[in-house]
Amino acid sequence: MIEIETLQQRLREFADERDWEKYHSPKNLVMALSVEVAELQEHFQWLTAEESLALDEETRDAVALEMADVLIYLVRMADRCGVELADAVRRKLVINAHKYPVD
Repeated sequence: MIEIETLQQRLREFADERDWEKYHSPKNLVMALSVEVAELQEHFQWLTAEESLALDEETRDAVALEMADVLIYLVRMADRCGVELADAVRRKLVINAHKYPVD
């Protein structure tokens, strides 16, 4: 499994090599992220809950690639905003555990 910091570095290098830094403002990245989430949603639109759990191989592969796009933009946005994403997730899990106790 790739670590978030490694992924951030690879995405930063990818953007730098293409001179995309000027386009990767938080505003632009969150807009791109929302588009990718919408593209992910398209695969599930009109499916029943059961159908969404039983995707055929071609659809599952397309969904995986859309999920990758979502993660790429999210990690890139965290990098540009100076957010330590793994730490933010840990903190949010603690908050959610208090907000939604088991019982």
